[in-house]
Amino acid sequence: MKAAQLHGLWAVRFSQPPAGLPERATMLLERHAEFSESLAGIVSRELGVAEGSKAVAGHAGKALLAGDLDEGMLLLDESSDHVSITGTWNGEMVAGSCGKAYQGNWKDTSRSAPDNAPDVPFTLTKLP
Repeated sequence: MKAAQLHGLWAVRFSQPPAGLPERATMLLERHAEFSESLAGIVSRELGVAEGSKAVAGHAGKALLAGDLDEGMLLLDESSDHVSITGTWNGEMVAGSCGKAYQGNWKDTSRSAPDNAPDVPFTLTKLP
């Protein structure tokens, strides 16, 4: 697999997300503007707050993503404030999915996350 094969829209489902974050999200992955073999994108979550309100649990409704596909591992950093890393994504392609599904763990690394923030299992499914 090459990073370009991950470009497009993905449905995200979290198992037991932390308080304030939904079970479902949408992810758009594209070619990174500076590093053509890398990924960039946005993860969008419906936080259930009015526009212009403070982020829930240290996260924004739309967060930037940047990362790589390294030897089959999807490695993404998330930034809700466009400065610091507020979440990390580590996943692997689901066997037999032909690159249309990934599973792994998301970690809350925002300033509001507890020191022992648990890994949150996720599944990414490519949308048509």
